[in-house]
Amino acid sequence: MRKLENSELERKSIEAFKESKKTPIILVLDDIRSLHNIGSVFRTADAFLIEKIYLCGITATPPNKEIHKTALGATETVTWEHSDNVLTVIENLKKDNIITLAIEQVESAIFLQDFKVENNKKYALVFGNEVYGVSQEAVALCDGSIEIPQLGTKHSLNISVSAGIVVWDLFQKINWPA
Repeated sequence: MRKLENSELERKSIEAFKESKKTPIILVLDDIRSLHNIGSVFRTADAFLIEKIYLCGITATPPNKEIHKTALGATETVTWEHSDNVLTVIENLKKDNIITLAIEQVESAIFLQDFKVENNKKYALVFGNEVYGVSQEAVALCDGSIEIPQLGTKHSLNISVSAGIVVWDLFQKINWPA
């Protein structure tokens, strides 16, 4: 077995990325404090051709040296927009018939492994603050909630880890349905 060289990975150019058919997933980051978490989410979004990221509230925006450390250029490929108010973003997404899902531990959340994607639907995944999670107001406004099952003592994951897990799960369900 031989590790592949970067030149063998058939990476898309920025232009090719922007022209590529996107995965019908939008990420909504609300009040994310860590610039490294923001950068990591950008990198995940690039890897899975995510349509767009909304950066809400206190969530920092590119260009930013600390975001760039983990994004490694993904801020140049992934479309993003800042909004002061996450509730306005969720309301507008719903008006566009996009299914909004809080990624949070709430009553009647669907466990990730049980979540079924619908054909020809677009999803917006709402991720909240590192300490407080998705606000109750945002949870109440969303169409539903997905919970990542956790068996340890913390029942808490880093937001960039949560984003990676949920995006991968939905990506593979959309692209390779069982």
